[in-house]
Amino acid sequence: MLRRTFCALVASAALTAPAFAQDAKTLNFGIISTESSSNLRSAWQPVIDDLSKAVGVPVKPFFASDYAGIIEGMRFNKVQLAWYGNLSAIEAVDRSQGEVFAHVIDKDGNPGYWSVLVTAKDGKVKSLDDVLKNGKTMSYGAGDPNSTSGTAVPNYYLWGANKIDAKSFFKNFRIANHETNLLSAMNGQVDVAITNTEAIARYQISTGHNAEEKIRILWKSPLIPADPLVWRTDLPADLKKKVQAFFVNYGKTGPNAAQELKNLQGLTYKGFVQSDNTQLLPVRQINLAGQRAKVEHDTTLGAQEKQQKLAELDAKLADLAKQVTAAKAQQ
Repeated sequence: MLRRTFCALVASAALTAPAFAQDAKTLNFGIISTESSSNLRSAWQPVIDDLSKAVGVPVKPFFASDYAGIIEGMRFNKVQLAWYGNLSAIEAVDRSQGEVFAHVIDKDGNPGYWSVLVTAKDGKVKSLDDVLKNGKTMSYGAGDPNSTSGTAVPNYYLWGANKIDAKSFFKNFRIANHETNLLSAMNGQVDVAITNTEAIARYQISTGHNAEEKIRILWKSPLIPADPLVWRTDLPADLKKKVQAFFVNYGKTGPNAAQELKNLQGLTYKGFVQSDNTQLLPVRQINLAGQRAKVEHDTTLGAQEKQQKLAELDAKLADLAKQVTAAKAQQ
């Protein structure tokens, strides 16, 4: 109900609001709900304040209760810039006139991060094998449906690889953000939960305690491409140049570089580098492969319908493979 109300409000506003123009008075920066809005605001606000000064336009943070709210906000031009995960960025690019222009670098210089399945260190679950054998008696904290590390990656590499539909496999299935899932597993409120290594790092920054002293990591994904920054394609070209220059140079050059690095520490980042939509291709492949596995094991589909759906997905996967090859050739 809240989601429909939000979408109706932004759609209504879009009918009367002019397209973004050179004389616009504000930019809204969308921030996906990986944890509480208050935590995200305190982490991002110093960077947003510096961005406002650099581009000469006030920039305001924009929050929604789920990832879809930020995607819809960008679609109806209530959000002009946003920090996404790769899966939500795909939705923004495909549906909301979004375009990737940079991605983050984590505090250790890694070009990405990892999805992890966790449980309380002193809890009953000791291994991934325990989960695979006894999941029907357990509670599971899942990620947002538009989350790369919370949904797309574990659905493919963990649950899909073991021919499991997580939604029906567990006794209790609940959706929450990365911070909530980490804390819920840590405190025994769920038996197991999906979170990511960025959430674990932010927990240590905010509390001063190492989360891994209280959790057991049962599974760790392959490296996930770093979180992208996305703008609407209709932003003025000169403003795009200013925005991109700000991020790729932030914490690296200029008289305020030392303070900027401190600001980045609150985000568990080392900085940002230039990027584009090709960084989304591997996650598009993972997402489609996960859909294919689900169709392949769907016993409710007739043979002809299943064959048709698999053929459509195979064609999309083949096209993506060509795009990946072309992107690598241009690097």
